Amino acid sequence: MNKPSERIIRWGIMGPGKIARKFARDLPEVPHTELYAVASRDQDRAEAFARECNAAKAYGSYEALARDSNVDAVYIATPHALHQKFSLLCLSHGKAVLCEKPLAMNAMQVEEMIAASKVHKVLLMEAMWTAFLPHFQAAMQKLREGALGEIKSIEADFGFHTPYNPVSRLFNKQLGGGSLLDIGIYPLFLALSVLGMPAEIDARATFFENGADSSCTMHLKYTNNAEARLYSTLLQETSTVAVIKGVEGVLTIHPRFHESSSFSIEKEGKTEQFNFINRGEGFVHEIEHFCNLLREGKAESPVMTFEISRQLIGLLDGVREKIGLQYE
Repeated sequence: MNKPSERIIRWGIMGPGKIARKFARDLPEVPHTELYAVASRDQDRAEAFARECNAAKAYGSYEALARDSNVDAVYIATPHALHQKFSLLCLSHGKAVLCEKPLAMNAMQVEEMIAASKVHKVLLMEAMWTAFLPHFQAAMQKLREGALGEIKSIEADFGFHTPYNPVSRLFNKQLGGGSLLDIGIYPLFLALSVLGMPAEIDARATFFENGADSSCTMHLKYTNNAEARLYSTLLQETSTVAVIKGVEGVLTIHPRFHESSSFSIEKEGKTEQFNFINRGEGFVHEIEHFCNLLREGKAESPVMTFEISRQLIGLLDGVREKIGLQYE
């Protein structure tokens, strides 16, 4: 008889796109898991993904996957605007949900998802994979230990260039496209992890012709006079470095900071570098954590807590209000 810690977790994937493909490639790296099913609104697309990633089942509707009693957990990698709908669907069918970031489009939707998790007593977690990477956890531990003294500022950016395509999920405003929700969330999550919630948010943005934000500059101010200057853009490549300054030193997370394998601390004229190994394409650490929670019967992660997801969507909503960005 298998031990509880060896229980096989059978996964379903909703939304067989680029990120889902990376997730599927990392699943075999996690012991006692299997990709059992994949769902898309297009049956042919689901079948093609299933063949490529060795899933047993391919469904042409998300509802069919949610009803499959063999599925233990679902990774939701649909466009942002569909996260809430399909998370609620899965939770109502007793499926543990690992939902890509952002958890939903606004704070109200996030609250509905958290409430559903509690009502059905089913695990729900926002898939902020950065939180589980070795470099990030080690950097946060250094800061908690006071390696830099009091933190005074954070600077972080995330930018890349892709030709504008209004049909693409990345640029489709109705689907939550634009720089803020897709990549601006990473520097915001860093600032939240280091300094908590700000006392004041200021932001400005540029926009594509369809109203989706093409770039976003964010300035967060804190009660202790600390500040975070953050930037996201789909118009150009940026350094994608994070620099955290304290009264006693500087911690730099090397490019790309959200998926890096190293950081350095400069202090008293000396620089020390810390190196790590990310397993797979970076999703292994997150998957392992989620599967362990599921085996233990937990409904909430102690790392990516409901409160962190609430605060993160609160920051996103606050920035959107400042830049006048509304989704239909």
